[in-house]
Amino acid sequence: MSRNGKVLVAMSGGIDSTVTALMLHNQGYEVVGITMKTWDYATSGGGKKETGCCNLDSFNDARQAAVDHGFPHYVLDIREEFGDYVINNFVEEYMAGRTPNPCVLCNTHIKWSALLKRANALGCDYIATGHYVKVREENSRFVLSKAKDLTKDQSYVLWGLGQDCLSRSLYPLGGYLKTEVRQIAYDLGYEALSKKAESYEICFVPDNDYRGFLKRNVAGLEERVDGGDFVLADGSVVGKHKGYPFYTIGQRRGLDIALGKPVFVTKIIPETNTVVLGEADELQQSEMIVGGLNMIKYPSITDGMVSTTKIRYKDAGAESILYNDEEGMVRVKFDHMVNSIAPGQSAVFYEGDDVIAGGIIRRGLN
Repeated sequence: MSRNGKVLVAMSGGIDSTVTALMLHNQGYEVVGITMKTWDYATSGGGKKETGCCNLDSFNDARQAAVDHGFPHYVLDIREEFGDYVINNFVEEYMAGRTPNPCVLCNTHIKWSALLKRANALGCDYIATGHYVKVREENSRFVLSKAKDLTKDQSYVLWGLGQDCLSRSLYPLGGYLKTEVRQIAYDLGYEALSKKAESYEICFVPDNDYRGFLKRNVAGLEERVDGGDFVLADGSVVGKHKGYPFYTIGQRRGLDIALGKPVFVTKIIPETNTVVLGEADELQQSEMIVGGLNMIKYPSITDGMVSTTKIRYKDAGAESILYNDEEGMVRVKFDHMVNSIAPGQSAVFYEGDDVIAGGIIRRGLN
């Protein structure tokens, strides 16, 4: 019987999840390791082998760590559930002219759901992952906040976790720098793991070619969308593009068009297969509408609430004021113009280091 309780640890075979499992094991928790197989890259028709968390080497690395320290390890196949939800949404969002964030969707609707279900079946009190975030209880709510290592902080991608998930989640790495985690791995005898490179790719697009993925997974896509118009804000046609799903808001490279000045994608209109181009200042907007909210620190948004709002993972955040809008959405008014608001991406609202709430960007406003 453990002195701290029983915890199900998601183990990808990488350094962060392995150190998480071993730290909890050494702290006296009864650890059960689980590796989730989300995707079989061979089925996508891509030209590269499986990488990251979904290959046999990673599974073996996770299992070996469990064997070394005497705790059980299981592999959970969630490919069907993952594909039906995450990949279908990924394709649908691009086909709708938006820019999806599949990792947020996967964390919110697939991985944590699978973890909680298996944790309950195994009689585990907690679930744990190697994410760099912190969670605490305050005013009867479980609050997600930024990690000590702000360069690794992952609170942006976990905004969708509900109170039921946060109340049972442990994140041991939230109080450590990445360099410290590497040293812990080394000190525990995992020298190779301490030097293991990290993968930042989408697990089902390991070659980082999302356009190729769409071509392989949407029947007749190129024939349907090739040859649409590049237009300026006034509607004047300035060239032909390769299909609206292959462009994202703010894109400059790969447009293959020369107008004598730098231009960027400012708007995507799927109904007419049109991509609007403009200069940098045309990407600047002062407001946006955000829907699909998940409240974390507070039960609701109060009109006039001040927030530092991030509109992408690597975004530093911009000062803003939040207002309730129609149909449960929030209108975000920025103190200054912000660049490249992309419908489909996540918006996360912070109060200091704490996550107030998060949602999906519906549209930007001038």
